[in-house]
Amino acid sequence: MPLLFSIGKKVVYPTHGVARVEAIEEKVVSGEQRQAFYILRILGNGMRVMVPTQKAQQVRLREVIRRTEVPKVMAILRRNDLDICPNWNRRYKDNQERIKSGSLYEVALVLRKLVLLQKDRNLSFGEKKMLETVRQLLVSEISHAAGIDEGEAGRMVDRTITTA
Repeated sequence: MPLLFSIGKKVVYPTHGVARVEAIEEKVVSGEQRQAFYILRILGNGMRVMVPTQKAQQVRLREVIRRTEVPKVMAILRRNDLDICPNWNRRYKDNQERIKSGSLYEVALVLRKLVLLQKDRNLSFGEKKMLETVRQLLVSEISHAAGIDEGEAGRMVDRTITTA
């Protein structure tokens, strides 16, 4: 099976954010079988992650969005026509699934829904934490996609979600 990513490539690991492929190494698994792994360095916190190359699609490892996709993400952050589930448990589970999907568009949708919900009521501790997490995932990827620093990307996201 051909490799999807090469050493030095920036990729996105769902729930962790933008990472760089530092190496592709073979390891012995279960004492006998050799398996190839992507060795990733999460750029936001320096964490090192090993992903079996054959499981890359299954864990939804993907390339960083292109610069041309950033306006589509910003459009999602401006939406006001979203249905927000009134049931906290269902809403939280739905948001978790969207984040795990690996799609930045789904992450943007979660951020937008949480921002809209926050305008109506206080968020629970879990939802406040989720809002911080999805904002950081979004800012980090937009920063890398657009070639701007994270501070600028953060201001761009914040302006978009507060003016919409």
